[in-house]
Amino acid sequence: QLQLVESGGGLVQPGGSLRLSCAVSGFSLEYFAIGWFRQAPGKEREGVSCISNSGSSTFYADSVKGRFTISRDIAKNTVYLQMNSLKPEDTAVYYCAADGGGFTGQALCAQTREPHWGQGTQVTVSS
Repeated sequence: QLQLVESGGGLVQPGGSLRLSCAVSGFSLEYFAIGWFRQAPGKEREGVSCISNSGSSTFYADSVKGRFTISRDIAKNTVYLQMNSLKPEDTAVYYCAADGGGFTGQALCAQTREPHWGQGTQVTVSS
């Protein structure tokens, strides 16, 4: 059974940092593209950052380029999202998602088909 469990969300002041983690089980990151998505109240879910199974292809939404970094630890079967210089508009529920279809980072983040989802973690950026 494929499982994705996010952690690391919370309340942070503008300009602060958070690191989200997504621990996966039931599959290996060597064979699945994985990424981070977010959904703010009243808005559609958007792809934030995704990485291919080889690690050679990454994607970042324009709104987070230069501030967020995706990384993964194959041995721990965990993917991370380091978020720096956080802004109030980054407030959202952040979801981890994976797909085994050989996707590039951009293709996964574009949600060309329904991936496997985690339960989400809340990130609130507020003073």
